[in-house]
Amino acid sequence: MKPVIDHVQITVADMVAAVPFYDRLMPMLGFDPERRGEAVLDEHEMHVVEYIHDDVIVAISSPRACFAEEAVHRRKPGALHHLAFRASSRAEVDRLHDGLVAMCADVVEPPRLYPQHGAHYYAVFFKDPGGVKLEVVCEGPVE
Repeated sequence: MKPVIDHVQITVADMVAAVPFYDRLMPMLGFDPERRGEAVLDEHEMHVVEYIHDDVIVAISSPRACFAEEAVHRRKPGALHHLAFRASSRAEVDRLHDGLVAMCADVVEPPRLYPQHGAHYYAVFFKDPGGVKLEVVCEGPVE
């Protein structure tokens, strides 16, 4: 088996805040807005939005009502620590950063080399409106 991720579903704190954020972010990451799906699954007490790409599907979903007031913490057991997307160049990381700034995203760490992760590890780290940490990384040498 080849270890390829088919889909990732992230429970976000607030769909009202998260959906507009992800609707702007995902096209910058190469997702076609025309391939976005959305459903409310009453039997699961869930609102879900899927961003579909040929290589991977990323979905966000609402929390159950009993968890709605809990804060996101990436170090809780079972929590998503962060989700990283691969860029093809440092310039692509920089362009994404510019887009994040334009949408007033919470940029945690600006684009730069992070040598603790490798000699050519160039990334930007940011958070969604509910505190889920995301990253865009290029691991190649300077173009």
